[in-house]
Amino acid sequence: MKNITIIIPSYNEEKNVPLFYQEVKKHLNIPGYRFNLLFVDDGSKDNTFAEIKKCAANDPLVRYLRFSRNFGKEAAMHAGLEYSKDEDAIIIIDCDLQQPPSLIPEMISYYESGYKIVYTKGKTRKGEPKLRTFFANRFYRLYNRHTEMPLDNGAKDFQLLDKQVIAAFLQIKDNYRFVKGIFSWVGYPRKCIEYDFIPRMHGKSTWSFKSLFKYAFNGMNQFSTLLMLLPVAMLIGVMACLIGDILLFIFDIFTLAQFLLGLNMVLLGLLLGVSIYGIFYLLYQLRRQVLNRPIYLIQESSEDNPVEKNLDIH
Repeated sequence: MKNITIIIPSYNEEKNVPLFYQEVKKHLNIPGYRFNLLFVDDGSKDNTFAEIKKCAANDPLVRYLRFSRNFGKEAAMHAGLEYSKDEDAIIIIDCDLQQPPSLIPEMISYYESGYKIVYTKGKTRKGEPKLRTFFANRFYRLYNRHTEMPLDNGAKDFQLLDKQVIAAFLQIKDNYRFVKGIFSWVGYPRKCIEYDFIPRMHGKSTWSFKSLFKYAFNGMNQFSTLLMLLPVAMLIGVMACLIGDILLFIFDIFTLAQFLLGLNMVLLGLLLGVSIYGIFYLLYQLRRQVLNRPIYLIQESSEDNPVEKNLDIH
């Protein structure tokens, strides 16, 4: 009998929790496997945690972690992996039912075939806002061009991970954690399952454009060399303008020379600004890494309940 924990990061999903629980239970009757559900409440501001506790009260295989505040989905996934590190495998899936639990049996079949990672991706980006799709496509193109381990465009966090992959993931001590990049970087045999877009059942996505931009920036900073090229590209632009300015002065074309001189000063200012910001940003990142603050803090867990402690969450 193999043990698999299904990790469910949850943030403000009070209406989706009971629906998700009912749906996922339909697909866990797989011979030779015992499934546990581990909800990770990422500091929700609604009744998400109350709904999770209702599920746990009626099902001994439901467990939970509650963060002291909102630490983000990456931290929620990390917590779930730490609390499930002794399982044979884990499955990460969102609570909003945009990722179909019906794929779990297919994931298990590929897992039995020897794949250590079985991940999912959308067949298309149909249903996403057009602006988000545009920037997502640009991100994947730039990221994959400047990294040693490219990502599939549209890859989701919904995936099955073997215990070897979990152990490798937990060895990485980066403070900022771009989970998709980490799972790509560690290697291991992997299989992709594609599925059609599914709209949310209730509520709105908590991923704003600002949070997605920050997520993408941190991902490129952690695994890509792209950010190192920006100051170089701007320096090349400054030098090109400077050379052009000198040539125009030589040929007595003063109007264009003055224009290029002004443009050169603007580019030089941008270069200095970007470089100074980059230096301070890297110093701040280094400070965070050196401080080594915890990635998350637990306010409450199913282990706190004497009855649930006997379920051996680890």
